[in-house]
Amino acid sequence: MQQSARRFAGALVALACAALVPAHAQATFPDKPIRLVVPFPPGGGADNLARAIVPKAAQILGQPIVIENKPGAGGNIGAAEVARAAADGYTLLQGTNGTHGINQALYAKPGFDALKDFTPVARWTVIPAMLVVHPSVPATNVQELIAYIRAHPNKVSFASAGNGTTSHLAGVLFKNATGTDIVHIPYKGGGPALAGLLAGDVQMMIDLMVSVYPNAKAGKIRGLGVTTMKRVSTAPELPTLDESGLPGFRIAASDGVYAPAGTPRAIVERLNAAFRQALEDPQVRENLVSRGAFPVPGSPDDLAKHVADEYPAWIRLVKDSGAKVD
Repeated sequence: MQQSARRFAGALVALACAALVPAHAQATFPDKPIRLVVPFPPGGGADNLARAIVPKAAQILGQPIVIENKPGAGGNIGAAEVARAAADGYTLLQGTNGTHGINQALYAKPGFDALKDFTPVARWTVIPAMLVVHPSVPATNVQELIAYIRAHPNKVSFASAGNGTTSHLAGVLFKNATGTDIVHIPYKGGGPALAGLLAGDVQMMIDLMVSVYPNAKAGKIRGLGVTTMKRVSTAPELPTLDESGLPGFRIAASDGVYAPAGTPRAIVERLNAAFRQALEDPQVRENLVSRGAFPVPGSPDDLAKHVADEYPAWIRLVKDSGAKVD
């Protein structure tokens, strides 16, 4: 009996020590480099935003944050990898409205559940889109464009970066909101789509401001409006589509940081505080705004609410578009 009691007591001590390990790890987090998976190619828009934010957050945390680009399947490959990682705060994902919205309806098997497989950590930015037309289109505002399209049914085409992309879904939303007949012309990426618009091969596009606004300022294309509910501070001359006669028209790209589901709240809060502080840094903010991305620092719950609010709309838009990737 005494020997059994000693064994039982030993087992209890072992269990107690094991239970203390997570608490200790949380108290000292982070004590080694953190890995941030960017599920898109290096040098692209998402990657550039991450590299604008991460150095300051790493400085605040006192540990390096190593960016690893894991592109493929519209962000699904990198996202799926993080979803399967240990929930210890040392593997994070830069998620977007693509990984945490569009892809869940666009792909038959994305490889992860955007709502169940991740713990929201921190919102990063919102990136407005902008309605632009080729100079040959005789429209100086949204209502004139709608009238022109109605006078030329199935003759006006809009470019996108490809089926199921934000620019495609924005065009679908415009088509549905206006009841007009516009023809979708998908390109293999945002660059080729913009080139097609500049060449006059297509007449219009709704794409992220970071891509199209410089050409609008240069007079190569004409900007008619932005897709946020408020005017954009860096382009105050452009009305919103909402105030241009399309009530409630709103579409924008967004990104943020996610950890695997089950990551302890204390670790999530530590990460959130660092990213929030980084976004509030004047130099980081200026860098982001100059790229057309507007910081939206907030709590983990703010990111969770944002995804929950936006998710159904993205799913509906993908279904309305008929886009599908097997």
